[in-house]
Amino acid sequence: MNGEIVKIAITTNHDDIGEFTDRHFYQDIYRLKLNYVVKRGLTIKTTTKEGTEQGRVPDVSVIDRTWWRAERKAYAALESPIQLAVEVVSTNWEDDYVDKLDEYERLGIAEYWIIDYLAIGKREYLGNPKIPTVFVFSLNNEGKYQDTQFKDNEQIVSPTFPELVLTADRLLLA
Repeated sequence: MNGEIVKIAITTNHDDIGEFTDRHFYQDIYRLKLNYVVKRGLTIKTTTKEGTEQGRVPDVSVIDRTWWRAERKAYAALESPIQLAVEVVSTNWEDDYVDKLDEYERLGIAEYWIIDYLAIGKREYLGNPKIPTVFVFSLNNEGKYQDTQFKDNEQIVSPTFPELVLTADRLLLA
């Protein structure tokens, strides 16, 4: 916060879900010959509503392969929008649902997933009773996110991965 690096400890379950997600993305990239790479631990530069620059590290990042290869010598945080950012919700869930959502939308990240496997977000997001949910946010023509929620055995629909075969419960229980 305020320019300080904040390290959030993640659980093994959190990490497993991130890994499970990136492996499914890689399978589709390989199978469909999509022009993407998948990275974990990649820092992207965002700006708060107040104009403060900061770095965000999505749990999973999907990036255009051509752009990625063109930036091979870059050491700093990526400044161009990536294709897709995935956040697996932790105890700092408000960052994922509020701050990152706003920053990623303003940056122009085409697709943003929130995976709330513990159902720890607010009831207004998850319902009552709270149910583990996968949210997929996609930028519309006005540059605003439209969200779709996936629960239980619902098939996740992704604009970036149109042939993805993955249900919410399979991902949430990874």
